[in-house]
Amino acid sequence: MAKVDSRGRIVLPQEVREGLNITPGTEVEIHEEDGKAIVRPKPTPDEVIERMEQLIENTSSKESETNPITEEVGPIARKHSDAIRRGADNPCNN
Repeated sequence: MAKVDSRGRIVLPQEVREGLNITPGTEVEIHEEDGKAIVRPKPTPDEVIERMEQLIENTSSKESETNPITEEVGPIARKHSDAIRRGADNPCNN
């Protein structure tokens, strides 16, 4: 069992770090959920783009059901997708 030190630090057990591919320097997100501390590696730009594209696809398919004229992703969604891609391709700009 891990302990919290006087500065609030916790050492994650090695098997947890390995299972989550957390290595020294990995940024993690920590939040409370249902009374539990949740620790997960910060998503990479590629993971964020993939999730965003899934959301766009899901939204587009729902929109197509109500508006059959909409075949492609809307211009605003495309603009955001392109901006995120440019940021992922040029991480030094962040």
